[in-house]
Amino acid sequence: MRKLLLLTPLALAACSDSEPREEPTPTPTVAQPRALASADFDLRTLGARIVGPQGPQVETVLSAGNREIAKMVSYVACPEEFDECNPGELPEGTLFTYVHEVTLAEEAADDSSAEMTEGPEVVESPPTLFRTTERAHGSNFAVGYSNSQALEALGNEDAISITADDGRLIWRVVEGDGWAPGTTITFWWQSTQPPAGPADAYLLEVDGNQAIARGPFPAEEKRAEQTPAN
Repeated sequence: MRKLLLLTPLALAACSDSEPREEPTPTPTVAQPRALASADFDLRTLGARIVGPQGPQVETVLSAGNREIAKMVSYVACPEEFDECNPGELPEGTLFTYVHEVTLAEEAADDSSAEMTEGPEVVESPPTLFRTTERAHGSNFAVGYSNSQALEALGNEDAISITADDGRLIWRVVEGDGWAPGTTITFWWQSTQPPAGPADAYLLEVDGNQAIARGPFPAEEKRAEQTPAN
């Protein structure tokens, strides 16, 4: 009987503990970059181009500091079966192909290779990439580049990997001999949204230099609410 009396206060204390237990707060998962399959650029699959206020294409100079590092020519095309590309008259779901021809500047005459430092330390070379700085609205993640141009410019037609990072598209040079000055690589991607106008929505990084590029880019709103233009 004495043992029962000793246990009773403990049992009462457990029953009186009615405070709710704090549930653990869920930690949001950061989405990892997604690798995309690359397809070769094929002009034969493209139809008419969208003609905007600047004409059928947008040209821009990419500069870093006081130095021009590249030029970019961009346009947006309808599928091959269309002789005219007027987004306002096209059915929902039409795919628009965004094309960007990036030509690296010729190497300056006074440019010289950096001298190697003594010692075993290996310095990682800066990345070479082309990317969108905004989410590629309406993208179906069909992307690629010109394999033949990559072979000429980089020495390897498979030298570029493509990823989607939080909706942004990134073409990164991962192999090859480095982008040869004066050569061109054409990058492309598709979207169900036509361009809303030129935007500073692209970036080129090469030889440690970064330059914002202006080109046609889709808006987030529905296509019917847009007034498309290059």
